[in-house]
Amino acid sequence: MAIFDVSGYKKYCELREQILPAGLTHLVDRTNHYNFGTKTQEFAVPPGVDPSGFLKSCNHDGGVCIEMNHGTTTLAFKFKHGVIVAVDSRASAGNYLASKDANKVIEINSYLLGTMSGSAADCQHWERLLAKECRLYRLRNNHRISVAAASKLLSNMMLGYRGMGLSMGSMICGWDKQGPGLYYVDDNGTRLSGRMFSTGCGNSYAYGVVDSGYREDMTVEEAYELGRRGITHATHRDAYSGGVVNSEYTPRMTILSISFCLSAKFITFFCMICFNFYVFVSYLYFVFCSNIIHYAKLSLIQNL
Repeated sequence: MAIFDVSGYKKYCELREQILPAGLTHLVDRTNHYNFGTKTQEFAVPPGVDPSGFLKSCNHDGGVCIEMNHGTTTLAFKFKHGVIVAVDSRASAGNYLASKDANKVIEINSYLLGTMSGSAADCQHWERLLAKECRLYRLRNNHRISVAAASKLLSNMMLGYRGMGLSMGSMICGWDKQGPGLYYVDDNGTRLSGRMFSTGCGNSYAYGVVDSGYREDMTVEEAYELGRRGITHATHRDAYSGGVVNSEYTPRMTILSISFCLSAKFITFFCMICFNFYVFVSYLYFVFCSNIIHYAKLSLIQNL
């Protein structure tokens, strides 16, 4: 007890009264505690502390300095052959360079990609959760989710945690039955559809390059070069962007390749049937001709 008094440590029962409102006896009774049994996407908010208020208190005046500024440049645009995604690879926290080879493109499934801008932890957590929901959608409905529906799912997740200190600006892009899709979703739940988006502190430089060379009828090689050039100029002008340029391409042929494979298998099967039928007919024709020749010989011998 003396150690508790000297150190200022509070007992668990006293902390529980501060953390849990009146009438609640356990952490799982909190409405904001993550529950795997619910259909809504939730996770446990730090108990007893407002997340956004806590982050605002971590400044020079409070005696603790935590640099929360992030820097990045991500770019995505649509054209007639699909969607191009180009990102830099530098991860920074203020003036601190955390990584030079960060992967800022998250594969949600074979037809959907998501980008990272803001807090890497927030982007990775929610986009991986989105990947799980897209997989469950496929299993429940026996068809894959559209780009618009996937972006709407992510937007609904963000709306439930608006004002809680999340930092995320993501682009959800891919291809579905309606063609190429590109959506912007941020931590406020904002959801926008467009043909071109760029996020991060270097987006103004990337926009300037892409706007000057963008065409709807570009070839895949031209689109690759335009995306690479946009991120390259942003990394040169923006101090918080850098590293290497990572480019991803979500092509239209990704969907067509499935039907093509099915058609190829069907054609192969049909050819095998035709070949077997041809062999069978040839055998019957050979037997028939052999019998005709045999009977002709017998008739000739009898006449002689």
